[in-house]
Formats: sequence, C-alpha cells, structure tokens
Amino acid sequence: MQALAAGLEELLGALTSLVTGLAFSQVRVFGVDIEWAVLWMAVPMLFFTVYLGFVNVRCFPQSIRILRGRYADPDAPGEVSQFQALTTALAGTVGLGNIAGVAIAIGIGGPGAAFWMIVIAFFAMTLKFAESMLAVKHRVILDDGSVYGGPMYYLRSALEEKNLPLLGKLLGLTYAVCAIPQMLVFTQVNQAYSQLSAVTGIEAPWTFGLLLSVAVALVIIGGIRSIASVTSRLVPLMCVIYLLAAVTILVLNASAIPNALVAIAVGAFAPEGVVGGVIGVFVIGMRRAVYSTEAGTGISTMVHAAAKTREPVSQGLAASVEPFFDTILVNSMTALVIVVTGAHQLDGLNDIQMTSAAFGSVVWWFPYVLAVCVLLFAFTTIISWSYYMSRAWACLLGYSRLSMIIYRVLFCLAVVPGAVMTVQQVIDFIDSLVVLVTIPNIIGLYLLAPTIKRDLKDYLARLAAERVEPRDS
Repeated sequence: MQALAAGLEELLGALTSLVTGLAFSQVRVFGVDIEWAVLWMAVPMLFFTVYLGFVNVRCFPQSIRILRGRYADPDAPGEVSQFQALTTALAGTVGLGNIAGVAIAIGIGGPGAAFWMIVIAFFAMTLKFAESMLAVKHRVILDDGSVYGGPMYYLRSALEEKNLPLLGKLLGLTYAVCAIPQMLVFTQVNQAYSQLSAVTGIEAPWTFGLLLSVAVALVIIGGIRSIASVTSRLVPLMCVIYLLAAVTILVLNASAIPNALVAIAVGAFAPEGVVGGVIGVFVIGMRRAVYSTEAGTGISTMVHAAAKTREPVSQGLAASVEPFFDTILVNSMTALVIVVTGAHQLDGLNDIQMTSAAFGSVVWWFPYVLAVCVLLFAFTTIISWSYYMSRAWACLLGYSRLSMIIYRVLFCLAVVPGAVMTVQQVIDFIDSLVVLVTIPNIIGLYLLAPTIKRDLKDYLARLAAERVEPRDS
C-alpha cells in the first residue's frame, strides 16, 4: 500500500508540475508579474457586471423571489425545482472552498486575501448569471425527461445560432475534454480526512477514502433526483450548524471584531512579507475565490440546466445568489472567525486545521462540530460534482446506460486517493485543472455577450409589464 501511495504521489507530482506550469505562467503588466490565469478569470467578471448594468445588485430582490417559489411552474420542463438546483449547486461550492479555502488563502497571503475573495465574489455573481442562463436556454431534454446541459451544450448550440458552428463545436468539445478530469475531487476528500484525523487521532487515509467512495456510490446511483433530494436537506442544515457555530465564536469575541476588520482591510492593500504586495494578495484571493464560486468554470451550470422553468433568465438570476451566499456570506464569517481568534498567527497551520484551531480556541469540542460539518460538506460537494462530470462524460461518450455505469464506477474510484495526498499537491493540481476548463467557456461567453444582454432586457421588460406571472397571481 505504501509503494502504491508513493507511486501515485510521484505521478500526481509530475502532472501537477506540467499543468501548473501551463496554467499559471506569468505576464508582465505595468511592471508587475501577474499570472495570466488570474487576469483571464478576473476580467470577464468585471466586464459582464458593467456590461449588464450591475444585474447582480438591481435584480437581487427578484432572485430571492424566484428562489422562494414565487414564479414556480411545476409543469415546466426540467428535473428539479429552481431551489433544488441552487442547493445542489451550493452543495458543490459551499463547504471546503469556504472552510478550508479561506484558511489556505489566509495562510499564504494573510488576512487581506479574504478581502479580495469577497470582492471578487461580488463580480462573480454576474458571471454566474450569464452562464447559467445560457445553460437553461440551450439544454437538451431526452425523451425520458432527463436533462443535459452546461457549456459543452450551450457553446455549440448558441454559437451555431450566431453562424459559428465550427467554433461552437470546437469550444464545446474542448470544454468537455477539460471538464472530465474535474472528477478528481481530491480537495474535498483531503480536507475532510485532515479534519477527521485531527480530532479523532485515526490515521487511515485509504480506509477513509474507500468508505467515502461507497457512501457516494449509494447516492449517485439514483441520479439527479436522488442527489437533489439529499442536498436540499443537508445543505441548509449544515450551513445553519456551521454559521451558528461561527456566530457564537464572533459573539464571544465581539470586542476583537473591529481590529479583525482593520487587519483584513490593511492586509488587502498594504500586506507585509508577501512578495508582490497588493498584487500578490489579490492573486491568492482570486485563485481561492474562483474555486469557491466556480464562476467562469461553467461547472455548476450543469445542474442549473435541470431546473424546472420556462424562463432561462429566471434561473440565471436564481444562480447569481450562489456566489453571494457561498463566498460573500460564508467566507466572511470564516475569515472573521480565524482572525478574531488569532488562529492565522499560529505556526504550522495552513489549511483547514487553521479553521479548526479557531473553533477550538473558544470551546474545546467545537472542532468536533466542524469535523461533522466538513464531512457533510465534502460528501455533498462530491455527489454534486459526480452529477456535473456525468454531463461532460455523456457529451463525449454517449447517454447509454452502460456508459453511465462505467462513469459512476470510475468516479467513485477517483474519490479514494485524495486522502493520501498533501494539501499543497491537491491545491496546485486542482487549481490548474480549474483554469483550463475556463478557457473555452469564457471565450464563448464573450462572443455571446450581446445575446445575454438582449435576453435579460426582454425578461425584465416582460416582468415590468406583468407578462411573467407569479405563482399566486
């Protein structure tokens, strides 16, 4: 077993070096070296927010009304409700990206990195709207009612409508190929095991990976309806547990909150000991925010495409709430908890153990609560990603029953190794894969920007004229 682990570690190390070198090479801007991937992901967030008139702000109340079921249409095509689509998407983002991701960002770039994660998430809301709207508009619904959607579908279909069929096929195919490796859900497994091992003292990474793999298999066999049923119950519950624990810590450390806010703000603009100054902290925040929100990757659009609605813009607005909740709200709480307790100043902590130390500094048994939350977060994230990758797999290899069985077996096997890797190996490898998958998606979004703006304008005009009827009308 040790020889297998060593061989796997060597292989992943080589792959990480190769992909990281490609994804995070640097360009020089105004005399400062910046990773091109950071610019590539940051610019469209800013562009679409301005181009669409800050739809993330002006339509936020409408987004909440949609999620409350005000415009629900049970007879609309789709497999899950708009709320279930959101909770399934949140299951893939709320969790270790917020609990471990914030700690990792602070561990590398100081408290200021959390500030940039929150700022970036504000702009990410608009990008999430744009890609989710397209996913619903160009989804494929089979005769049995199952829904397939995501960038590999809307890139091909939407660009064909713009008389760019070859480019659409190329971008769609490239996206699907880049998306398949995302089934390597190492981060979730790695950090869940890290926390569980820390509080229990049990050192059994392979056993943990195997048990988690079996649990995942029991859920994903049932498809999206089973996944949505689980996530719509677990996600709200575990978010409430985690946020209540965080609020408790903040209340007990209320006097330290003003200084913590100052430390985060000062760290964002005048960091000490970080190469590259503000740019360095921004880059760290950007990398973690992209993983936290998934905006620009198009990954979560695959489940938004399954929402029961006749209005693509409606689901786009519902999806825009995702970065607000998972990054702006949850990340802010996590960052404050870490800073007010001083956990970021402890030596040797650079991942979820930093968050655990923050929780444990107040009540000794809080790390056990965190362990339960982390395990549930990891579980729901993994089963959500199993659905996402199944859509990419089907696009490349077909929708047959045999094809999907093969996919599910491979996905469950891919869960196992994450527990035996180091956190830095996991972060570098996954970040690199995430960057690659954004390339075809963001190119397509730029080309489709006029279409997105036109459909949004049409929907809002019909809404103002009361031609989009609420459910209780």
